[in-house]
Amino acid sequence: MFSSQTIHASLEQQVIPRGESLLRRAVSMPWVFYVESGRVALGVMDGDVMEHQLGVVVGPCWLEATSAVLNLPNAVDAVAETEVCLRRVPVAEFRRSLADMPEAAQAVLHDVARAHRQQTELAVSRLAKDAESRCAEWLLRHAQTGDKGVMAVLLQQRKRSIAAQLGIAPETLSRVLRHLRERSLISGSGRILNLVDPSGLRSLAGV
Repeated sequence: MFSSQTIHASLEQQVIPRGESLLRRAVSMPWVFYVESGRVALGVMDGDVMEHQLGVVVGPCWLEATSAVLNLPNAVDAVAETEVCLRRVPVAEFRRSLADMPEAAQAVLHDVARAHRQQTELAVSRLAKDAESRCAEWLLRHAQTGDKGVMAVLLQQRKRSIAAQLGIAPETLSRVLRHLRERSLISGSGRILNLVDPSGLRSLAGV
């Protein structure tokens, strides 16, 4: 794994002015940022404005390294709140450094990264998407394909618990599911919900 000494020795330092965008959601980056100093806001942007802020990170720290660990696009937008000094580590080089870690440590790192990613995606979803979009995304994430190639979700939790995960009231969840049935996106009213139109659900969820 990279040490700060390795980063300092091998990579050029860059100074990013306040207000400049560092990361964009859903974009895969060819590098990982190591922030040496400065403050970076994380959240959901609307154009060039940070519409919803989820948090702030202060250097020295890695910026959104979870995405690099899992080889996924960025989960959040990031903007320099102050002047930021950073170094860029190529993603391929970063991931190679992870391979040098003991297998047990790699497993723990990936488990922590997955949990962090899930929490971040949930927070972003609550801010950036309406109830129907969130519900469609949840259905797609929990769907399994049966023997006949039909995607379906087995509701193993109470609707109250599912609604809490989506940040909506149970009554809202019931209304959204009814609307999805009326639009022929899903079918079923018991514990099993069939995804009649997965592509339509993906379009609604924005994934």
